[in-house]
Amino acid sequence: MFLKKATQLSLIILIGAVTFSCSEYQKVLKEDDIKAKYELAEKYYNEGDYKRAQRLFEQIAPRYVGKPQGERVMFFYADTYFKNEDFYLSGYQFERFVKSYPKSDKIQEASFLGAKSYYYLSPRYSLDQTDTDKALSKLQTFINTYPESEFFEEANKMAKELTTKKEKKQIEIAKQFNKLGQFNFPILISAITALDNFISDNPGSVYREEALYYKIEATTALALNSAPGKKAARLEKAEEAYNTLMKYFPETQFKKKADNLFAKVQRERKSIGLSR
Repeated sequence: MFLKKATQLSLIILIGAVTFSCSEYQKVLKEDDIKAKYELAEKYYNEGDYKRAQRLFEQIAPRYVGKPQGERVMFFYADTYFKNEDFYLSGYQFERFVKSYPKSDKIQEASFLGAKSYYYLSPRYSLDQTDTDKALSKLQTFINTYPESEFFEEANKMAKELTTKKEKKQIEIAKQFNKLGQFNFPILISAITALDNFISDNPGSVYREEALYYKIEATTALALNSAPGKKAARLEKAEEAYNTLMKYFPETQFKKKADNLFAKVQRERKSIGLSR
């Protein structure tokens, strides 16, 4: 019985505290007391109630422009958007902070969180990568500007992840050209161009081995289906593609497939009277 009453009392106290908190928030929100809004906004921020803190900071931010507390208000205001996962606006607000307070002690953190906001906006690799490009630009600027920052390692990791995502999109486009080219041979020229561009533009890519293999597929298919006047030169290109893969990845996961394609090239060379 005692425990039941104690539980009921605790519940009543909790409801009363929540009700008071709500009424206090609504009261301060409607008033014109900037100091009261600032104090309550910081209280909510410290308690992790970022939605109410954001609403209050939004009201007072314009009034603190040029004032000593303005830097603190603007950082908290931007961070409430980040904490509420509204990354478009957090990116924008952190950019404003960096421009407005370039000598702030919070400049590194604001620059990092602004870049991280755009990182979170980056879509899956198959979609338009405009936001990924923006995130990479922001992260690279941060990495170059603050190489000793405590956030450097995380920023570098995010930049590598986004770079790999962009590479994934590039290699998938090249593979799609290659696939279509098996039924429409002129498209293989576009596939080879796309693969060549990928290989030259991304020398350290995790997809380099894959790109080199698909170049063998594309060059072999094109050579075997070429007109007599172009066949010899294209067979040579297919052989070069095979040798390049073997040079850089002698234990490649594609070895069996690559060897089979190479054998076809050699048979075709022999059939048209070309010596090795």
